[in-house]
Amino acid sequence: MTAHKWQFTARFRRQAFGWRSDLPIKRIREAVKEIKQVARKEPVLAAEGAVTLLVKLSPALEQVDSSSGALGSAVNRAIGALVPIIAKADVDTPLRERWLDRLWEALQEDDMPYIEILGDHWGDLCATPAVASQWADEFLPVLASMWSPAAPRHGYFKGTTACLASLYAAGRYRELLALLDKAPFKWWHDRRWGVKALAAMGRKSEAIRYAEDSRGLNDPGWQIAQACESILLSSGLADEAYRRYAIEANQGTTYLATFRAIARKYPDRSAEKILRDLIASTPGAEGKWFAAAKDAGLFAVASELATRSPTDPRTLTRAARDYAEKQPDFALAAGLAALHWISQGHGYEITGADVIDAYSAVMQAAPTADIAAGVSTQIRAMCAAPGGEFLRAVLSRQLSS
Repeated sequence: MTAHKWQFTARFRRQAFGWRSDLPIKRIREAVKEIKQVARKEPVLAAEGAVTLLVKLSPALEQVDSSSGALGSAVNRAIGALVPIIAKADVDTPLRERWLDRLWEALQEDDMPYIEILGDHWGDLCATPAVASQWADEFLPVLASMWSPAAPRHGYFKGTTACLASLYAAGRYRELLALLDKAPFKWWHDRRWGVKALAAMGRKSEAIRYAEDSRGLNDPGWQIAQACESILLSSGLADEAYRRYAIEANQGTTYLATFRAIARKYPDRSAEKILRDLIASTPGAEGKWFAAAKDAGLFAVASELATRSPTDPRTLTRAARDYAEKQPDFALAAGLAALHWISQGHGYEITGADVIDAYSAVMQAAPTADIAAGVSTQIRAMCAAPGGEFLRAVLSRQLSS
């Protein structure tokens, strides 16, 4: 293999970083970028570098404060980028075994832990069913012993997920299912491999039942829904997948992200149908879907939502300002709704400037003097209604002119 001096190795010495996480996050990104650049021309060398970085991560990060979760997310992203580089490298079995030995030793010494999700990827890292089967044979006796009815229930084996992943990658599905039957309790993190095994065997209905039977108080329902949705979609049962799992399986970080995720996955369904179903799923919080409706060009629906349920006033004001010329009716409705919800006490740390912005957006959207006069009348009514004192104080000069 070509001799190569990696820049990142000197930066990832044991306890190389202090308690702050910003520098190690930066260094992780730089290291991954360096490895990716090498991978374009020398994939085997890049894979060697990826293994080296993964081995060095936990010792280097021992003293870093990871309580915010940002560092853990950075490490997980790095693992997600590096595993395919290692898995795709075209190397002989002895070299791959050496890589796996190094990674397994790093996993065992990962006390914090930082790289534990490597176990999820162990089957990919093995690259071939034969290598995966050999590792499964290494792990099986330990895990089977720990899951024996006679074993104490407080033990932990760091190779649990790697064992399950290896059995799956080796195609030893029946053994995998039999092993999971011995688990002391139902835990989705383990049982997801049983779902994958049943699906790979073509027993898709059983796979869905197995997944549903894995639900529990602390299990991630959205992950279970994702697995079931994927099985149904792969079987051409899009209607059932949508009806049973679409909303639960595609929860994004925002309401708009959730809508977009479902719309991409189910292109045959109208945007309004998807949006109406999402609105129905959150009774009392209909206004949260305002941005999704606007983004989909469903301006009538967006206007309905803005007046029906509390919606962030600043979001409404931005919409009124942005669409004053293109969609004046919608802009008027959004701006008036912003003022209404401000008068009702909604919005985070609303100031007089926010009121002026909303009022200006409303008047900008009024296409004629007659409409502007009618709008002013509506705003005066808001000011006179209970809770309108703040609006009245801020807009006294505008409404008196």
